[in-house]
Amino acid sequence: MMDEGLERERDRQNGRLASMDSIESRWVFQDEDDSEIDSVDRDTVDGDGDSTPLNGLELDSDDEDNAEQKLIRTGPRIDSFDVEALDVPGAQKNDYEDVSAGRTILLAFQTLGVVFGDVGTSPLYTFSVMFSKAPVNSNEDVLGALSLVLYTLILIPLVKYVLIVLWANDDGEGGTFALYSLLCRHAKVNLLPNQLPSDARISSFRLKVPSPELERSLKLKERLEASLTLKKLLLILVLAGTSMVIADGVVTPAMSVMSAVGGLKVGVSGVKQDQVVMISVAFLVILFSVQQYGTSKVGLVVGPALFIWFCSLGGIGVYNLIKYDSRVWRAFNPVHIYYYFKRNSTKAWYSLGGCLLCATGSEAMFADLCYFSVRSVQLTFMFLVLPCLLLGYLGQAAYLMENHADTTQAFFSSVPSGAFWPVFLIANIAALIASRAMTTATFSCIKQSTALGCFPRLKIVHTSRKFMGQIYIPGMNWFLLALSLVLVCSISSIYEIGNAYAVAELGVMMMTTILVTIVMLLIWQINILIVLSFLIIFLGLELTFFSSVLWSVGDGSWIILVFAVVLFLIMYIWNYGSKLKYETEVKQKMSMDLLRELGPNLGTIRAPGIGLLYNELAKGIPAIFGHFLTTLPAVHSMIIFVCIKYVPLPVVPQNERFLFRRVCPKSYHIFRCVARYGYKDARKENHHTFEQLLIESLEKFIRREAQERSLESDGDGSNSEEEYAFSRVLVAPNGSVYSLGVPLLADFRGTGKAVMEESTSEELKPGTSSESLLSDAEQSLDKELSFIRKAKESGVVYLLGHGDVRARKDSWFIKKLIINYFYAFLRKNSRRGIANLSVPHSHLVQVGMQYMV
Repeated sequence: MMDEGLERERDRQNGRLASMDSIESRWVFQDEDDSEIDSVDRDTVDGDGDSTPLNGLELDSDDEDNAEQKLIRTGPRIDSFDVEALDVPGAQKNDYEDVSAGRTILLAFQTLGVVFGDVGTSPLYTFSVMFSKAPVNSNEDVLGALSLVLYTLILIPLVKYVLIVLWANDDGEGGTFALYSLLCRHAKVNLLPNQLPSDARISSFRLKVPSPELERSLKLKERLEASLTLKKLLLILVLAGTSMVIADGVVTPAMSVMSAVGGLKVGVSGVKQDQVVMISVAFLVILFSVQQYGTSKVGLVVGPALFIWFCSLGGIGVYNLIKYDSRVWRAFNPVHIYYYFKRNSTKAWYSLGGCLLCATGSEAMFADLCYFSVRSVQLTFMFLVLPCLLLGYLGQAAYLMENHADTTQAFFSSVPSGAFWPVFLIANIAALIASRAMTTATFSCIKQSTALGCFPRLKIVHTSRKFMGQIYIPGMNWFLLALSLVLVCSISSIYEIGNAYAVAELGVMMMTTILVTIVMLLIWQINILIVLSFLIIFLGLELTFFSSVLWSVGDGSWIILVFAVVLFLIMYIWNYGSKLKYETEVKQKMSMDLLRELGPNLGTIRAPGIGLLYNELAKGIPAIFGHFLTTLPAVHSMIIFVCIKYVPLPVVPQNERFLFRRVCPKSYHIFRCVARYGYKDARKENHHTFEQLLIESLEKFIRREAQERSLESDGDGSNSEEEYAFSRVLVAPNGSVYSLGVPLLADFRGTGKAVMEESTSEELKPGTSSESLLSDAEQSLDKELSFIRKAKESGVVYLLGHGDVRARKDSWFIKKLIINYFYAFLRKNSRRGIANLSVPHSHLVQVGMQYMV
């Protein structure tokens, strides 16, 4: 059994998901006469009772057969969602795969302006913050601090991020939620139970080829999927990391701008700290005000500015090495770190927080990966950024070897007097670039978390037609500005802001380490010793740094911790409330028997037109539909249940956006549509475009359904009604039973007279020729397509349920507090999902409903 399981997993991991249904059997119920009654596919029934018939005529059903039945194993079952998902013209590839050498060099140059602004400005403040905690008493102290900086740069940005973490991208996307999405694709760890087997058929849903470590990976996957506690713990880690990234978006502008403007105190002797704060506030207001104009050309426009900045760093470093003390090269000997701690003990421990500032921006390299290839980021860092940073720090240390008193402004003090003002100007430009890039990365992180159901919906403006990932979130932009101003005004000391900066950076670094470790075990499936080495070395190093910054958290950096905790609670409460609401909708969904008893007219008048009923259910009839039936005097002649669903992918190709399934018999004209989006997809289409795409996909589904019917009819040469009724079952030589045909509408119990008449008109009567049957099928197809077009011409109306979520009366007090007040407040102030389509009010119909969770 283990060998069979391993083989099946290998097939699935190798990308043969499309053909899996053809080699796997299924379970069906069978009565005493051995006639197939109902089918249950464990891959598509997620505990809510939905079962679907065969071959394109998908009928959502909640029926339970009360007769005496037994389970038998039969052939494959075809789901219309799965069939549509297989209709892919070609697999999507990453834009940066297999690029030429020239293109890679150009991308490497562009990365300067987007990816490396943050880490590139770290020489402005690293030594100043370090020596504020541990003052310089001798040259050995300078060498020890320099040695700490050099090895921190080598271990964290270079080894951890550039050489390891960058490869853990989600099809070119980086960041905390990209890692979570990658894990959700390989294991069912998402707490929202709306996954469908057809999601795995998306062309970009590529799974990695397994290795000999497959068995360990399968055990970990089973453990994650079976344990609700582990799923919650994983989500908590992701939300904690994300809250730290957003907090980083507050501290980065404050720290970068304050340190750059602080150079004025070196160039102009009369400038005081209060004036530096005022100028920094003005710069921050300008910075966040121009954020709305986007960053579509940021790589080409500011790339040269950052190139000049890095060259300046390297040049100043070489100048100082030649002029002052070239013996600082001795700092590459790690023994100086030992002597540094031996001499300074506790003070050296405090200075670790400042030392980590040299690695700020490491997470930004991973989070901003979406615009560039891994190779371009690696090449730029190893051959330009890292050498210039090392030279810059070596030059500052060489200057400080002879000028111990200038540690408060170590960088600007070490700049040659003739080059001071040009370097000051380019330093401020680099600081503004770094701040803007980090803010944009924060926006992308919020959009990802919103798409995966972990953040309230906000207004998102796409600032580029070419790059869908370049976005602007007005509400969050002004919120970040307000917090940055509070941070600058309340903590005017750059040393205390530096400690807050280290807190935010270390928080997300530790979360990334843990998530990449899980990726190594579950997806990469590499040797366990390598995994343990990665975890122990880097998590141990980051915990050491974290203990240092927490020791100084009372200086003012506690503000960032409070902000991160508030963000974490917002995200967790939103996810918790959304999950309870979805589970309640699943429990309260309408019974299929009720609709059949109402008949094709649904117990009311069917008015011309199409009604798009938005709901979150991927299967089953939402309870809100019953409220529409009891509230409105008429319903539309065609009803489509539209489920907007985000899958754990960056992008879903447009031709794979919509999946359809028929709900109830054909005469009801009710369909289900699942509109799938990736967490990076831009829902920019207006309601006219959306309607057009939806109707075209529906017509495509109906044509495929008719083709399947005609193919089955062509293969049936029997003239007997009895033979036709049982021609749906084929017995293979090995004894397996394969279902081929479409269940007749007459097979469904409890249908009304009109449905019976329609179903019998479709049955094959004795003596009917195949040509006549084909002609009838074509007429039926034309008739239904004509019906859809007429309904479209009559108008499309969006049916929305305005749900009020309340905790049950018997719920515990904390749950009532969270749901009735906090979650209700977030829902009230979040953006409505329909707002993305810009639907006019004349096309909207809303009905209120209360969910007791």
